Amino acid sequence: MVGRIYQAFSPPQLPAKRGDALRFGILGAASIAYVLEISRLKAERNPLTSSFRPLALITPAKSHPEVIVQAVSARDRKKAEEFAKSHSIPEVRDSYEDILNDPNIDCVFIPLPNSLHYEWAARAIRAGKHVLVEKPSVSNSAEAEVLFNLPELSQPNGPVILEAFHSRFFPAWSYFRALIDPANVEHANAVSMIPWWGTSKDDIHFNYNLSGGSMMAMGTYNMAALRMAFDAEPEECVSCQVHAYTDGVHDKCDYDFQAKFRFPNGGVGEASSTLSGPTYWTPSHVTVTQKEVIIADETLPKSQEMSRKRELTLHGFVHGIFWHRIDIKDDYQVRDRETGKVIRRWEKKTYHKAYTFKEAGGDFANLPGESFWMSYRHQLEQFVNRVKGRETQHWISGYDSIAQMKMLDMAYEKSGLGPRPTSSFQV
Repeated sequence: MVGRIYQAFSPPQLPAKRGDALRFGILGAASIAYVLEISRLKAERNPLTSSFRPLALITPAKSHPEVIVQAVSARDRKKAEEFAKSHSIPEVRDSYEDILNDPNIDCVFIPLPNSLHYEWAARAIRAGKHVLVEKPSVSNSAEAEVLFNLPELSQPNGPVILEAFHSRFFPAWSYFRALIDPANVEHANAVSMIPWWGTSKDDIHFNYNLSGGSMMAMGTYNMAALRMAFDAEPEECVSCQVHAYTDGVHDKCDYDFQAKFRFPNGGVGEASSTLSGPTYWTPSHVTVTQKEVIIADETLPKSQEMSRKRELTLHGFVHGIFWHRIDIKDDYQVRDRETGKVIRRWEKKTYHKAYTFKEAGGDFANLPGESFWMSYRHQLEQFVNRVKGRETQHWISGYDSIAQMKMLDMAYEKSGLGPRPTSSFQV
């Protein structure tokens, strides 16, 4: 485990990049520098909280032969220069527009505050750049409907946009999803958390004008997990309980939430998260309970039948590279067909891990990846494949990103806080 995590943070350096490598520009060194400074202060208490932003692109790019992080831009050039120097980025630009206007830049990565995703993703697409935009992709579903339906995206050889939902590209997620029969799911529960010392009230997570809130920060992982479990969109948010600030700039920013959704098959999905959790961090997890089904068993007398009720849990669904485990718990019963009386009952538990697609096996066995690849590296692999016109084994479509924002809006409406504000930018 130690070796895998070390390599994840310090992947092997490639001797050279390919001549047709994609050149990325990063928009937002100012916000990155701010996050890194906050992370640096937190790292004095916990080193594991530092260097989050580089993991999203800079670190995975080191081991990708077709990716070069070429330039970074900022509102504050000094911060951009400091960031470029610390991460060996060759070029610094004075503005985001300079990145978009550079014909040598193929793609842009947008790790700006949530409220700026819409504007700069749209500007980048209009400039003909491929876009990797941090999740959540925008502030609300109205913005998502416009962004992901821009006419440039449907043109032959037009730009590609991907919401950087890294966790959904990790092998364990694919393996877990393959175990689920969505039509048979009766309940799913997704839980995540960040300890109280992992955030500060001054973080962008708690700025309403920047589209902050725990549902936008961590809750979006939980809701994606529910949508994956049911392979459907919720029909209704039944309830959404929140704790939120009410002191001016932090107004309407939830620091924890508990939401319940009803899905088309009648199943219920629950999601909860907090940015002010207990001192000890616990891994995220999603538990899926399936309805009882009849299992064929030719060894039984015709007067008897066997059933199975299955519960599946993926521990560590957000950052599986550090640690994850898939639990499969099957509850079997043999009953008399006529009376329904239980004749025999037993439980079977198995555990699995999938740090690579080879470990996942089955249809996934031949997909690329190394044990040290983080979810970000798997995501980058598929992004490059799509830009290059190659087959993508995993992808998040524009429709998917729109549906994700509709679910977030649904929860915020039910909570009473309302969806996050819409940008004044006009496409």
